[in-house]
Amino acid sequence: MTNPPVLIWLRRDFRLSDHPALHAACATGSPVIPVFIHDDPVDALGAAPKWRLGLALENFQHRLEGLGSRLILRRGAALDQLRELVAETGATSVYWSRLYDPASVARDTEVKAALKAQGVMAKSFGGHLMFEPWTVETKTGSFYKVYTPFWNAVKNRAVDAPLTAPSKLPAPDSWPASEDLAAWHMDVAMNRGAAVVRPHVRLGEAAAQARLARFIDESVATYDCTRDVPAVDGTSGLSENLSLGEISAHQCWHAGVRAREEGKRGAETFLKELVWREFAYHLMHHTPRILTDNWKPDWDGFPWNTDDTAAAVVAWKQGRTGIAFVDAAMRELYVTGRMHNRGRMIVASYLTKHLLTHWKIGQAWFEQCLIDWDPASNAMGWQWSAGSGPDATPYFRVFNPVTQLDKFDGNRAYANRWIAEGKTDPSPDALSYFDAIPRSWKLSADDKYPAPVVAADEGRKVALDAYENKGF
Repeated sequence: MTNPPVLIWLRRDFRLSDHPALHAACATGSPVIPVFIHDDPVDALGAAPKWRLGLALENFQHRLEGLGSRLILRRGAALDQLRELVAETGATSVYWSRLYDPASVARDTEVKAALKAQGVMAKSFGGHLMFEPWTVETKTGSFYKVYTPFWNAVKNRAVDAPLTAPSKLPAPDSWPASEDLAAWHMDVAMNRGAAVVRPHVRLGEAAAQARLARFIDESVATYDCTRDVPAVDGTSGLSENLSLGEISAHQCWHAGVRAREEGKRGAETFLKELVWREFAYHLMHHTPRILTDNWKPDWDGFPWNTDDTAAAVVAWKQGRTGIAFVDAAMRELYVTGRMHNRGRMIVASYLTKHLLTHWKIGQAWFEQCLIDWDPASNAMGWQWSAGSGPDATPYFRVFNPVTQLDKFDGNRAYANRWIAEGKTDPSPDALSYFDAIPRSWKLSADDKYPAPVVAADEGRKVALDAYENKGF
């Protein structure tokens, strides 16, 4: 073949603009063959993330077809499938965007070495982050373990300008065979919840760009205040799209910088949140144990409850703790696939401190339920809340979910939107919760709203007693 194609191995980068690997492939002038491989890491995804990934794949298929291209789908071990595609197409290069979780790093390292050994150019590119983890160091050459110094180290660094989208992808003379996306049944674990969550999804690159533009135009000016008010649409919502690379962090950063230069007060807070995401990824890269173990080893002896079938834990999962802020946030999760950030802090604090339950149980549950699931952010968020992680909330800071509701939802607009029991005219969203949850829970809007499984003041005292007895 005089002009062998380049394989673009897609994973969590379903966009055309600001896509360094795709941009480099097009720059070669060779035909470009986009590929997605359903391998073990995809199989391991929770119900909601896997379903949302399937939607992203379907959407990106259509985007590529609009450029005269295709998305080739294969299932199996990544190295095996890439080798087969190299043999079938005559490709001499494979490009991809880097991922940073331990499983992906191990897989990609093996793939790169094996392909290079058979004479195939295997090249990885940035694009998922603004700063590669090995490029941000303290003065002593270590990595940052506290957020504020990390922010100070990167806030004035140059961030690459976003790359433009290609107007056309060069196609090969013939396409390799592709599997049928529908045959993968990526929605099966969502069961009836898929139909409830689907209207709340903002799918694909175009929707992500529109979401960013609307946020910058309408909400970023007051973001520093409204981001904590769960009844107000005051956040960007972009975590859903960032998690699958339907928009890049570079694009969000430059939009935030422009807003700051225009004098929009909340823009810097938005930029800090983007850097918080980076911080989580850098920590995952340098200390991958954050995904599986207490980041602070002295928490290993803490007497967490590890029984996820305990009655109080089941009540937490069901949004039936009797604590309105916790329950409203959990129900928002089941109906929308996402949860307001203030709600995430409250439900995590309640599980790990009031219920003294291991953060791993919450981490695993979110991994099943979030359409914006992200391995680094999920792990760091849970360990931050529990007190066992880097730059964590101190053990003695136990959020009072009742006073937090008074502070951030004083008129109960958020709680009333999501809790139906005891209401003569519950909202459609509150009723949707009963359509989304498993039938096996046997819950109804006609049920009586429960008394607290652990009262706010009681839970705080129990938590502090446990911490003091362990010498914290």
